[in-house]
Amino acid sequence: MRFVWPSLAFVVGLVPLIAPLAPVPHPAMTVASALWIAALVWFAPRKPEWALLLTAPLFAVNNLWAQAITVFVVFTACRRVPRLGRLWALLGIMTLLQTAFNQLQESYRSMPLWESLLGAFLGSIFFVLFPAVSGMLLGRRRPMVRLLQERNEYLERARALTAASARSEERAHIAGEMHDMLGHRLSLISIHAGALELTTATKAPQLHEQAELIRTTSSLAMAELREILGVLRTNPEPESLDEDTGTRSDIADLVDSSGLTAALDWSGEDLHGADPRTRRAVHRVVREALTNVQKHAPQARTRVQVTVQAGRVRLQILNGPSAAGPGQGARRGLIGLEERVGLLGGSFSAGPPIEGGFRVAADLPTHPQSQLPAGAEVAEVPPPLAAEVLTVPRVLGGGCLGLLALLPIAGALIVLLLFALLNPTQMNAPYFDSLKVGVTAEGDIYEQYGVGQLGVDGCSRFVTSHNTDLIYKLCFRDGVLSSKEQERP
Repeated sequence: MRFVWPSLAFVVGLVPLIAPLAPVPHPAMTVASALWIAALVWFAPRKPEWALLLTAPLFAVNNLWAQAITVFVVFTACRRVPRLGRLWALLGIMTLLQTAFNQLQESYRSMPLWESLLGAFLGSIFFVLFPAVSGMLLGRRRPMVRLLQERNEYLERARALTAASARSEERAHIAGEMHDMLGHRLSLISIHAGALELTTATKAPQLHEQAELIRTTSSLAMAELREILGVLRTNPEPESLDEDTGTRSDIADLVDSSGLTAALDWSGEDLHGADPRTRRAVHRVVREALTNVQKHAPQARTRVQVTVQAGRVRLQILNGPSAAGPGQGARRGLIGLEERVGLLGGSFSAGPPIEGGFRVAADLPTHPQSQLPAGAEVAEVPPPLAAEVLTVPRVLGGGCLGLLALLPIAGALIVLLLFALLNPTQMNAPYFDSLKVGVTAEGDIYEQYGVGQLGVDGCSRFVTSHNTDLIYKLCFRDGVLSSKEQERP
């Protein structure tokens, strides 16, 4: 597109050669003005200030087509001049220069001064004012839209960060309440259960097993409460993990001690070097899944698959259908697993497969980046508004204003082109000889040959049909022929 518009401007500037309008400029001047406007169209995006000023010489040549293209030069240049004061000063100087060059045309020299100045003023409204204002509006659209998009994205991210901060504070508050209330109660239960266990060992041996169960259950409840608090806190304290939690040996012990007909299928390296949070999640997923199988389908065959590959841990615990039918649970354990896995940036799914039974699957990174997934906050930020949404009103406004200049000029040029192409300007010698001064009506000639080429003197000129170098000049007054003569171009 770099040379398309200049080439098109050059072709438009050559229209007077095939459709001349009086007063007809010299062909060399027509070609020169076409080359000039083509150069300005190419020059305008690169040197807009100079392009504006260099449009003035075109108005010294009676090439209306080349002058009309200055509308696009002004529009393009005004889009690229950032300072309004400088731009309006350039437009004022350009208007004065165009008016001065207009006076060099033969048609303007024959007019009274006030008429030529009025014509130049009206012309500057269409050739300068409208395209300049339209270009300024559209030229300032892009930085304003970019600023709006940046502010919109900033506000959306600030909103997401505020929501994330509020959630973190609420979680910390809940964790604190649970630690202060439930933690204290469970600690008391564990202490008294330990004392009860020691007492029953000597005084009531038949209750010793029940006392031991109470102590171990309270200790397990305290450990699970610490895990829940670790999930709720934004910056949890390090969880108490041993070196084997979540490793192959740990998962194998869970499978062996589950009391189920279960098999372990482990592929890939061990998880000794994985993040402790990932190892804890692997342990919890397998343990919860085996617990659910034990509760709802204890007789079903179960397969635990663990695949460690490319920095990811993929778990799948699949059990076959149970003869007793599926049990109804609250799914609170599965919901907790889904949240735990999601906080590490992984994915979790649980449900019955097509072949029956139940399937628990999880996909975790071996080294999660943070407690919250990296994309959690970004996912809450809606995509920025499309440029079209923000700029359509401005484009329509600037486009409608530009049409105020483009449509009248384009319409006038099209009418003049059709008039020049369809107007028969050739007159034969016998008809010219039959014309009588003071008798022949002006309308009779126009009906047969049109108005010809109107000169600045108000007379019509017709090309002869037998000699293209000879022109018939007809002048009229009060609707009748006042003079006729032959002249050379």
